[in-house]
Amino acid sequence: IHRRMVNLATNQIVMNCADIDIITASFVPEGGEEINATGFNYQNEDEKVTLSFPSALQKGSGTLKIDFVGELNDKMKGFYRSKYATPAGEIRYAAVTQFEATDARRAFPCWDEPAIKATFDISLIVPKDRVALSNMNVIDRKPHPEDDSLLEVKFATTPIMSTYLVAFVIGEYDFVEGQSSDGVTVRVYTPTGKAEQGKFALEVAVKTLPFYNDYFNVPYPLPKIDLIAIADFAAGAMENWGLVTYRETALLIDPKNSCSSSRQWVALVVGHELAHQWFGNLVTMEWWTHLWLNEGFASWIEYLCVDHCFPDYDIWTQFVSADYTRALDLDALDNSHPIEVNVGHPSEVDEIFDAISYSKGASVIRMLHNYIGDKDFRKGMHSYLLKFQHKNAATEDLWDCLEQASGKPIALVMSSWTKQMGFPIIVVDQEQFLLCSISLGLACVNHPPGEDCPNWMVPISICTGEDPGCTKLKVLLDSPETTITINNISPDQWVKINPGTVGFYRIQYSSAMLEGLLPGIRDLTLLPVDRLGLQNDLFSLSRAGMISTVEVLKLMEAFVNEPNYTVWSDLSCNLGVLSSLLSHTDFHEEIQEFIRDLFTPIGLKLGWECKQGEGHLDALLRGLVLGKLGKAGHKPTLEEARRRFKDHVEGKQILSADLRSPVYLTVLKHGDSATLDTMLKLHKQADMQEEKNRIERVLGAISAPDLIQKVLTFALSEDVRPQDTVSVIGGVAGSSKHGRKAAWKFVKDNWEELHNRYQGGFLISRLIKLSVDGFAIDKMAAEVKSFFESHQAPAAERTVQQCCENILLNAAWLKRDADDIHQYLLKRKAPPV
Repeated sequence: IHRRMVNLATNQIVMNCADIDIITASFVPEGGEEINATGFNYQNEDEKVTLSFPSALQKGSGTLKIDFVGELNDKMKGFYRSKYATPAGEIRYAAVTQFEATDARRAFPCWDEPAIKATFDISLIVPKDRVALSNMNVIDRKPHPEDDSLLEVKFATTPIMSTYLVAFVIGEYDFVEGQSSDGVTVRVYTPTGKAEQGKFALEVAVKTLPFYNDYFNVPYPLPKIDLIAIADFAAGAMENWGLVTYRETALLIDPKNSCSSSRQWVALVVGHELAHQWFGNLVTMEWWTHLWLNEGFASWIEYLCVDHCFPDYDIWTQFVSADYTRALDLDALDNSHPIEVNVGHPSEVDEIFDAISYSKGASVIRMLHNYIGDKDFRKGMHSYLLKFQHKNAATEDLWDCLEQASGKPIALVMSSWTKQMGFPIIVVDQEQFLLCSISLGLACVNHPPGEDCPNWMVPISICTGEDPGCTKLKVLLDSPETTITINNISPDQWVKINPGTVGFYRIQYSSAMLEGLLPGIRDLTLLPVDRLGLQNDLFSLSRAGMISTVEVLKLMEAFVNEPNYTVWSDLSCNLGVLSSLLSHTDFHEEIQEFIRDLFTPIGLKLGWECKQGEGHLDALLRGLVLGKLGKAGHKPTLEEARRRFKDHVEGKQILSADLRSPVYLTVLKHGDSATLDTMLKLHKQADMQEEKNRIERVLGAISAPDLIQKVLTFALSEDVRPQDTVSVIGGVAGSSKHGRKAAWKFVKDNWEELHNRYQGGFLISRLIKLSVDGFAIDKMAAEVKSFFESHQAPAAERTVQQCCENILLNAAWLKRDADDIHQYLLKRKAPPV
C-alpha cells in the first residue's frame, strides 16, 4: 500500500518493478471511490511498470493498493533465500533482503530511488517457530486468523527513509544482547547454537554507537539496532537502517578459532556499517553519483572508530596499506574514473562500488580532515547532519558546511580531487645551501600526451630528520611549480614530503634526496607510515616506467631491521606482484631467493611461538612472514609447517588460528594429492565459515595441473557458498603461471553459469579482475577484450577495460625491466671477486 499525492491529473502511474507479477491494483482518492487499474505494462529493460486507469486520477492525496506475487530468488539480491544447515545437518532456508542499489523493486513495486523517501509500516506473516526482523522494533505479534502455525508480526513505523535501506529477515537465529551507554538496545543475531560468536561484534557495536553519537553530536535516531549474520551474502555487509546484515565472516568471532585479522575485519566492518546509520541513512545521497560520499566517508571513519576501540591495532598505518595505496594503483590507470561519476542505468551503479568510491573516497576525506583539523571538521559534520537529516544531500552540500566551519576554500580544493580522475606526482628536488630550498613540480598520471596536465589544489606538508613526527611546513600547491625554503636545516638532515602519507599523490624524489632518506629507513627514524609510503611510491613509479625496478629492490634491502607489521605487509604485497610478474620468465626462482633472504631475519626473530607480552600486530606479522617464507620454499619453514600440519590433522596439537593460513598455504604449495584431499576433508569438517574461507583462499596454491583442475571443479560445487566461489578461482589464478591459464580457461568454459549467478553485481567484476589481472602478454589483452565483446557483462565493462590495460602495463614492464632485474639478482649472489 502506498499513500501518495497526485500532483497532476493523470490516468497512468509509473513505478519501479522487477520480477514481480501484479494481480490487481487500485487507487482510492481521499474520501472518494476506489478506481481499479485496467492494465499493467511492464518495461522489463528499465525495471518499470505502468499502471493504467480507466479515468484520470484527480489532484490530491490517496492510497494506491497493489496485490502482487514475486519470487524468493537465488540471486543474493532483492528478496532472496539463503541456504543453511541445522546443527543436525538438515538443509533449510532463510528469507533475507539486499536492496542496495536498485533491488527493493524485486520485493515490492515502489519508487526505488534514494531521493524518494517515505515511511514504511511493515507486517510479516511467518511460521511461528521462525525469527522475523525488520528495520524497526516489533509492536504487535498475533496468530494468523486462518492458520495457527503462522504468526503476524507488525513493526513500528520507520522514520522517513530511502527504499534501498528497507530490510526484513525470516529465519532461525540465536542472539546476544547489550545496551549502549545512550540507551539503544543492540542485538547480534547468529546461526542457531552460535550466540557465543556474536559477543565480539556486540562489544564493538556497544562502544561504537556512543562514539559516533559524540563525534557527530547527533543521537542515533532508532530505539534498537540489530546486526545479523547471513549465510549467503554477496557483499561484506549492508547498512540497512536498524537491521544491518553481514556475511558470517564479517560478524562472527570464535575465541578459539578466529584469527587476529578476522577480529580486525569484524571491528572495521561494524564501524563502517554503524557510521552509515548517520551518514547515508539519516542523511542520504541525492543520487548514485554521490555514492562515493556515503562509502568514502564510512570507509574513512571506520578507522577512526577502530582506533578509538582498539588503539593497539595501529590501524591508521594499516589504512595506508589497505586503502590509500590500493586506490592510487587503480587511479593510475587510463580506465579509472572520477570519484563522482554520472550514473544512468541500474547496471552502471554496480560498477562504481569499487576502490575509487571506497578507498580513494576515504583517502581524500582523510586528506581533507588533515587539512581542516579535527575540531572544525566535526563542527562542519554536525551542521551538515542537522541541516539535512531525513533528507538528501549532494557532495557540494557537505563542502558548504565544512567551508563555513573552517573558513577554508573546501569546495575549490576538493572538486579538483572528486571531479577529475587520477592524481598528481610531486617531483621534488632539493638545492643544498645554508638554507634548504625545495622545488616542487606537478606531473600527472593518466592524461593524453600533448594535453595540459590537469590542475590540483594539493595540500603539501614537509617534515625533516630533526623531528620526523612533526610537520615543519604546510603549503597549498596550486600552481605547476613552486620553490619552498626551509630555515635552519643542517646539510646532513633528510627532508620528507607528505609526512604521515596523507596527501593523495605520489612523490618522485631526486636521486640525491632519495639517497639521503635511506638511512631513515635503516635506523627507523622515519615513521613506519613514511617508510611504507616511500617504498610504495617507488614501486609504483617502477611499474609506470619512471624508474628502474632495480632501484626498488635496492630500497627493499634497506628494510633489514624493519619491525612493523604493516610495513612488511605492504612490502610483501609488492613482492607478490613482482613474483607474479616474473613467473613469466625463466628466473622466477631467483626472485623467490630474494624473498627468502629478505624475510629470513624477521622470521628467525619471531619464531613460531607467541611470546609473553606480544599483541595483535605481532600475531599478524608472524602469520605474514611465515606464509611468505613457506610459499617461497624456505626449507626450515616448510619442514616445520609440515610437522605442525600433521599434528593438527591428527588432533595431537591443534594449530592456533593465526598460524593456520600460513601453514595451510605452505603445505599446499609444496604438496601432493594427499595434501589436497586432507585440506578438502578439513574444509568439510569445519563448522565455522571463517575456517572454510581460510581453506578456500589457499587451495589454489597447489602446483600439479590435475590438482589445480580439481580445485577449480570444487569451486563450483555445492560445498562452496556461491559468494565464495570467486575467491577459490582467484586463489588459483594468483598462485602460479599454470594456475592463471587454467583459471581463465575455467571462467570461459563456465561463463554462462558464473554470469547467471553474479550478473549485475560487483562479484562479477571481482571474478574477472582476479582471473585475468596477472597476465603479462599483449595478446592476452586482445583475447580478454574479444571474449567480453561476445560475452556481455554490462556491470563489469569498466573492470574489463582496466584488466586489459593492466595486462599491457605488465607486458611493457617485463619488456623494459626483466633483464636488469635478472642481472641484479644474479650479481647480488655472486661471490666478491
